[in-house]
Amino acid sequence: MLLMAFLISPSVVNASQEEAFFAGGCFWCLEHDLEELPGIISVESGYTGGTLEKPTYQDHLGHQEAVKVVYNSGRINYATLLRSYWRNIDPFDDNGQFCDRGDSYRPVIFFKDESQEMDAIESAQKASTELMESLSSMKVEIKTAMKFWRAENYHQNFAERNNFKYNFYRYSCRRDARLDQVWGANARSSNKWE
Repeated sequence: MLLMAFLISPSVVNASQEEAFFAGGCFWCLEHDLEELPGIISVESGYTGGTLEKPTYQDHLGHQEAVKVVYNSGRINYATLLRSYWRNIDPFDDNGQFCDRGDSYRPVIFFKDESQEMDAIESAQKASTELMESLSSMKVEIKTAMKFWRAENYHQNFAERNNFKYNFYRYSCRRDARLDQVWGANARSSNKWE
């Protein structure tokens, strides 16, 4: 047993798993944008923010399409994850994101505890500074995490399993064009705040 402990790397033995929850338009896109970051263990698409029991794609009134991110906090911290989240959404649009309109698609950071709440508030301030816009123009809601309901299996890893359809959807929604317009060279990145 002692020999096995030496064969397992310390990062695996001491891995600290944390969770984060974000809404920012189509969950296919947000899932795909965040899952490639170093230290990400998994990203699942789902629904949260509402009161329905067992919401579905056909019936999730009051919920936002969201993602649950499980990450190794020894490799990526919540503040870095927040930077990447901001730079993958349009922070000025609280009526949906890109071509997806309505409450289901509005941007929300769901915090689990006081530390995440403080980091989320600080990230909003830093995003507004980087974009040289007032904090009041940042339309991302920051609220307490609620029960997360995993979406149907056909929504999970959609970008990988349906590459052509996903890329067509993303392009036709002009998601990347708008991200480039808002964030410039920092679009889709977790670079340090400017």
